Amino acid sequence: MNTSEIPAWESLAAQPMDAVDERVLSQVGRLYDLVDPVPDDLVDRLQFAITLDALQVEIATLQLSGAGELAMRGAEQVNAMKTLTFSSESVTTMVTINPDGPDRVRIDGWAAPGANASVELHQGSTIREVVADADGRFVFSDVEHGLTRFVIRSAEAAAHPPVATPAVEI
Repeated sequence: MNTSEIPAWESLAAQPMDAVDERVLSQVGRLYDLVDPVPDDLVDRLQFAITLDALQVEIATLQLSGAGELAMRGAEQVNAMKTLTFSSESVTTMVTINPDGPDRVRIDGWAAPGANASVELHQGSTIREVVADADGRFVFSDVEHGLTRFVIRSAEAAAHPPVATPAVEI
């Protein structure tokens, strides 16, 4: 094929990038930032997924109950108590989220079986840990709103792998 048979766009594509190309790519980037921005929590979700790959963990599923209580958003839901239940093959965990100030919540939880289990609350790079009592009850107070997940480690770690919940917006 001689150069007269090469379409003009192919010969342009073969050229090195110039200032016009840089401007066009910059405008395309701004367009994507406007119409399909990168989610704020993407890095946290990726780090969690990578952590799960590095560990052998059991994943709990969120059990939905009620008529869309979790789907509602708005001022009337901000101060409302919310209860979430996560279940897996080895443990069921229920957490109740209560307002604890204008921008904080208190999380009361129960794991069954969960006597003396280690319970971790993950928010971004912050990890808080408590030990459940003999009945599987645990509490996290002064918790910021945000994407949150829990990891429950049985007191008999050799018998059960850790259980991780999906991330939920608190």
